[in-house]
Amino acid sequence: MPIVSVKWQKETFPAVEIDTSQPPYVFKCQLYDLTGVPPERQKIMVKGGLLKDDADWSKVGVKEGQKLMMMGTADEIVKAPEKGPVFIEDLPEEEQVVAVGHTAGLFNLGNTCYMNSTVQCLHSVPELKSALIKYPHPGRSNDLDQSSHLLTVATRDLFNELDKNVKPVAPMQFWMVLRKKYPQFGQLHNGSFMQQDAEECWTQILYTLSQSLRLPDSSENPDTVKALFGIELVSRVHCDESGEESSEIESVYALKCHISQEVNHLHEGLQHGLKSELEKASPSLGRSAVYLKDSRIIGLPRYLTIQFVRFFWKRESNQKAKILRKVDYPVELDVYDLCSDDLRKKLEAPRRILREEEGKKLGLKTNEKSSGSVGKDVEMANAEGSSNGSGVSYKATSQEGVVFDKEMHLTGIYDLVAVLTHKGRSADSGHYVAWVKQENGKWIQYDDDNPIPQREEDITKLSGGGDWHMAYLCMYKARLVPM
Repeated sequence: MPIVSVKWQKETFPAVEIDTSQPPYVFKCQLYDLTGVPPERQKIMVKGGLLKDDADWSKVGVKEGQKLMMMGTADEIVKAPEKGPVFIEDLPEEEQVVAVGHTAGLFNLGNTCYMNSTVQCLHSVPELKSALIKYPHPGRSNDLDQSSHLLTVATRDLFNELDKNVKPVAPMQFWMVLRKKYPQFGQLHNGSFMQQDAEECWTQILYTLSQSLRLPDSSENPDTVKALFGIELVSRVHCDESGEESSEIESVYALKCHISQEVNHLHEGLQHGLKSELEKASPSLGRSAVYLKDSRIIGLPRYLTIQFVRFFWKRESNQKAKILRKVDYPVELDVYDLCSDDLRKKLEAPRRILREEEGKKLGLKTNEKSSGSVGKDVEMANAEGSSNGSGVSYKATSQEGVVFDKEMHLTGIYDLVAVLTHKGRSADSGHYVAWVKQENGKWIQYDDDNPIPQREEDITKLSGGGDWHMAYLCMYKARLVPM
């Protein structure tokens, strides 16, 4: 990788490294960090004219130690008036984030919309950000590999940058570390980075964080990521032919919504996803046989992730194809009937209290004895800690960090807080976008470096049925009650 110097106005940057495996647009993002000149305003003089965003470095012929000239004006910093009203542009960037009501977008570094949309959705989880701020823990396990450690640090730093900026952020360090940890995200086609699957990126990031954010000396919450996103399933595996039956318990980070001609709504797809057929060796028959697997939820997370299984391998064309069928999904999701009988019993009391609290808000008479005495400040409290083995309770912590005597209990009811969509007809192409609900209740569409306000009623229209953006991943936040 050649190291060059860049002259801009009266300044000279003596040692700027060019990664020639990446398009020149990434180099321009580096210069944006150094100079504040947005990539679209940069004019960089090279042999043969101006450097284009998609130029081939081998043809540009940049040499070690070469001096490049850049022209372009940086974003103006508006000086605050001594007197008079204070405008958003006059505030420090951290205060601008609060005033604008949303955090920064992310530059696309070359087919990285799958990564950008995944980061924006996960960045919306305050408990995950809190865990990352505390990383590395003093008692961090030495068996964590270096690449996982570096990816965790890069995630923490990128989340921090997003919180401090309203201008777009270039996630170069995060992308570099992600590709080093998971080389599949660095695949090239004709010299350009290929589009990748956002669900795979989501899963790999959560898996890495589940390893690095595990607290080795804490019996209360050994796995932060599992407490936030982990779904415990019990499955009955039965073979009609042999009569064999067994049960197994597994932990997953997402429920799958299987899509068929009979599926019109998310709930129907989830019910299909919890039932499946598998072929495996039968000990009693001495050969392969078909087994039916029927699963139920026995442990619920703070944040429930749903994957719409829209992509499948098409043998005729030898590529991933996409199911465009419209599948409606709600803003409020109730998974009570997907739970095991034992978990349903544990959810009954919290659900009764929730109904009474909601009845009070509507002015209905309720049973005062069973209603909680903790006020409105705790209703949307942060849930930090484990589910204590039951999958239904959390320690109650208010926004101000005050710990209450009462525990917050899950109700099986969830509110939509993020949607990751895909536009296009193939998993290996198209475009990913994140739609994220902010703390102020407003929705923002993060189309790479362009955050766009949206109305809530438009979010549920991303259900498919055409070539427009359609939901691929949905994230729901648990509705809790104090008990």
